[in-house]
Amino acid sequence: MEKKLCELFAGVGGFRLGLEKSSSDWETVWFSQWEPGKKNQWAHDCYVSHWGDVDEFTGIDIALVDKKLIPDHTLLVGGFPCQDYSVARPLPGSTGIEGKKGVLWWQIKDTLKMKNTPFILLENVDRLLKSPALQRGRDFGVMLACLAEMDYNVEWRVVNASDYGGAQRRKRVFLFAYKKLTNYGEQISRIPVRDVIKREGFFAKSFPLQAIGNISEVDLNGYEIVTISEDFKFTFENSGYMRDGHIYTTKVTAAYEPPIPLRQLLEKNVPEKFFLNGNNEKWKFLKGAKKLKRVSKSGHEYIFSEGPIAFPDDIDQPARTILTSESSLNRSTHVIQDPENGRFRLITPLEAERIQGFDDDWTNTGMPEKFRYFCMGNALVVPMITRMGKELNFMIENE
Repeated sequence: MEKKLCELFAGVGGFRLGLEKSSSDWETVWFSQWEPGKKNQWAHDCYVSHWGDVDEFTGIDIALVDKKLIPDHTLLVGGFPCQDYSVARPLPGSTGIEGKKGVLWWQIKDTLKMKNTPFILLENVDRLLKSPALQRGRDFGVMLACLAEMDYNVEWRVVNASDYGGAQRRKRVFLFAYKKLTNYGEQISRIPVRDVIKREGFFAKSFPLQAIGNISEVDLNGYEIVTISEDFKFTFENSGYMRDGHIYTTKVTAAYEPPIPLRQLLEKNVPEKFFLNGNNEKWKFLKGAKKLKRVSKSGHEYIFSEGPIAFPDDIDQPARTILTSESSLNRSTHVIQDPENGRFRLITPLEAERIQGFDDDWTNTGMPEKFRYFCMGNALVVPMITRMGKELNFMIENE
């Protein structure tokens, strides 16, 4: 089996870069990156500036792409939005479930169905496991049911990059799925469930554990996807495994590895435009604890409260999670005290790239500065992908 990659919702190429850092054998046969409603497709252009383009379909809405035209591949990867995955019963005379238009999970499902991909690695925000608020676990349950229907078994783990030597406290859920008839699928199916989660599975080997809790179970067999959308509720913990439609989940604790402190990633001689220039009071208010009277649309008065965020950020700790709003006057934006002159400043785009584990100036490809921050807020922590890539290399070489 060859290491052929298809990268959906590619951003500026975090999955591809991470995998290529794990092995030069990876060949990306197709990718897709399109930002809805944007005249300039900065992320797509950045990706192409590093690796070149494949065809005229990589920079358009994936819903418009004929999935038959996507080349065969060994591994499909993608970081896609956490959306509403509810489905409706088919209209009279139509066939199949009716997913909400624009929900990108269905594009992944259609691609897998058409290409029969052996391995899948997906990334999402960790709230996916608990969404929606009024029916906790439904959306992830719909995803797992779709994969079970296509003969995949699945492992998942919430990974905080700073627990495994990263430079950022960034929690994301990763999902690894594989066809049951792969060598890996057949081998892992003979191992007891608890051992898969604790030490023998894909995530256990990529991200070792210190402790594992009690396992909860639920069986999806016999459920239709529509029924799951309507009725299913379940508490998914930060780790789990689905074998033959039967779900096992438990809370696990990482085998901690010291993170990279922000101080090690800082630039020297930072330009003046990144310094706050005396605008400290506004920042102190935004980042401070507060209780404010507010009125809802219905006229109900309530107290809005929020806790404090460090001001300035501690550069001897890993960074907080970088968001797409990093360039704005925003509560979540990093403000540090420059170690060279003691003045408060923002982090630079290059520092944001380093925090995410990209090469220096990765997004310095002609896009506006605010979009460099935006792209990093959407990106993966590249070294976490490289860790998983090393395990994938071993696995695929044994197929």
